[in-house]
Formats: sequence, structure tokens, C-alpha cells
Amino acid sequence: MSTTSTGQSTGADAVAPASAPASATSRDAGPLLRATDLVKEFAVPGTGGLLGRADTFRAVDGVSLEVHARETLALVGESGSGKSTTARIVARLTDATSGEVVFDGEPVTHAKGDRLRRFRSDVQVVFQDPYSSLNPRHTVERIVTAPLVYQGREVPGGARAFTQQLMERVGLDPDHHRRYPSQFSGGQAQRIGIARALAVSPRLVVCDEAVSALDVSVQAQIINLLRRLQREEGFSYLFIAHDLAVVRQIADRVAVMSQGRIVEQGERDAVFDDPQHEYTRTLLAAVPRIRPEWERARREAAAARATTTSDPTATATATATATEEETTA
Repeated sequence: MSTTSTGQSTGADAVAPASAPASATSRDAGPLLRATDLVKEFAVPGTGGLLGRADTFRAVDGVSLEVHARETLALVGESGSGKSTTARIVARLTDATSGEVVFDGEPVTHAKGDRLRRFRSDVQVVFQDPYSSLNPRHTVERIVTAPLVYQGREVPGGARAFTQQLMERVGLDPDHHRRYPSQFSGGQAQRIGIARALAVSPRLVVCDEAVSALDVSVQAQIINLLRRLQREEGFSYLFIAHDLAVVRQIADRVAVMSQGRIVEQGERDAVFDDPQHEYTRTLLAAVPRIRPEWERARREAAAARATTTSDPTATATATATATEEETTA
């Protein structure tokens, strides 16, 4: 495999694996997706003058990655590191300045016509903001069946039955197939986006910050949904995120991006437990952690405050409450 990890330790992980890692057999068979030396440059507005050549900004600088069958590769990094641009190139939503994308052994960097249509069926995207990615004038039924209609494919069993079946699979009320996106919460709207992606039975789903705009409790629900669908359907994920706590729950492998480059990649546990690059260590250090000594100090302070009262019941209640909060945290 051409992608290598600069951190290969296998430390114990307190978090259960999000999904079964890709089997050795599937990896030996070659990657489902391979991107090699991707470069994307954008012209800088206001430079170059009338006849001069505009300055360029290199958002993606020589990125190479692989995604194997039935695995989740998480692409992580701070905002502006080039994650989403890489995802858009891989999904053929943006053309690369240079580099190559190969899907299932076939180059798709410059695919057109029927080949591009097949690729669109194989690779689907779930976007960050569900409301901006769903047409507010269309019903759920029209949104979910749109990929099939645009590709000239027949909707199995009819639009209504097909939509209701997908809505039920992603945890939505099938009777709401005639509603509009504005009538759903953020988490529900994201489920609609996931249902739309599933409509064409993709082999790779690109999740571009798919949970970052959601509340924490809703994030957990969507992550569990994505994991369940992967187990049932067997597709792969390219999961774009900046939240390392989320990444640790869902990823099999991790690639860390900084300033348009991948600075470290490898198995999830190796990257999290023994990061080799300074940037990776900085990202991990920024993850909030609850320190036991802080909790003990808070509990002792609460008990000390309670002792200033003459009510012994208040003291016991304050201590019990602090202990319970510590256990819950």
C-alpha cells in the first residue's frame, strides 16, 4: 500500500472500534479509491492586473491517499488545511490542477459522459450544512429520488414506496415524505441527505464535515447511523472532520492534513496513541479532557462549603451531588 504511517505503534484504545477494520483480503485486492499527487490551485482575486498573470494559492499540495473497501478513512485537520477541497476533487465536484484519481482500478480524473455518470453512482457526498444542500422547494420524495432521475434510471417500486423505505432506514417517519426540508430539524435534514446518498447504492460515501454543524447528542445519533449503514451496505467512507473525538469513534485509518499536505497517516490507534508529527500532537493536545484531580478538588470544595452550614443533611447532599457529577462526567 502506497500510503504509509509515520506512527506505527499499536497502543491500547479505550474506545471500541467504530467498525471492523477492512480485512486483509480486501486490502490485498487493492484500494477502492486511490488519489495520487493531487494539486489544486486557485487564482488570488485582485492580482495580475489587466494583462498580467494572477497569483495563485495552492490549497492542496501533492496529496496522496487510498480508501479500501468497507473501511473508513478520516481526513482531519484545522479549518483551511485543504480537507474539503481534497474531498471535492475525489468526488469530482472540483477538477484538480494536477494529479490523478483512480476508482476501482480505472482513472476518473478526466472522466466524462457515461463513465462520469457511473462514477456519480459509485461515489456520493453528504455535505456539512443539510439545509444548504437540500433544495427548499422540493419535497423529501423529490430530493431522495433526484439522483436516480438525473441519471435516467427507474425508481424501484415507485417514488413514494422507494422514498418511504429509505426514510425508514435512516430513522425518519415514512409518512413525512411529502414534507419540505424546512419542516425538519438539523439532524433530521442530515438524515435526508444521507438517504439521498443511499438512493443510488454507492460504493464510497464522502462525508464532508457531515456532523460538525449538529448538536453533540445529534452527532452521536448520526455517527451511529453511519456505522450501521456501513455494516449493512458494505460501502466505504472518506470522512472529513476536525473533531478528533468524532474521528476516533468512526475511523479505521486517519490522515492528518496541514497547509494542503498530508503530514501523517496510518491506523487510527497508531496515530492517536503514538503521533509522530508535531502538528498531529498539537491537534490531539487541543482535545478537551476532564482531569480527575480537577473533579476531586471540585468535590472537596463543595463539601467544604457545605460544612459552613449547620445542616448535616446539606453537607451529605452536597458531597453526594458532587460525587454523582464526577461519575457521570
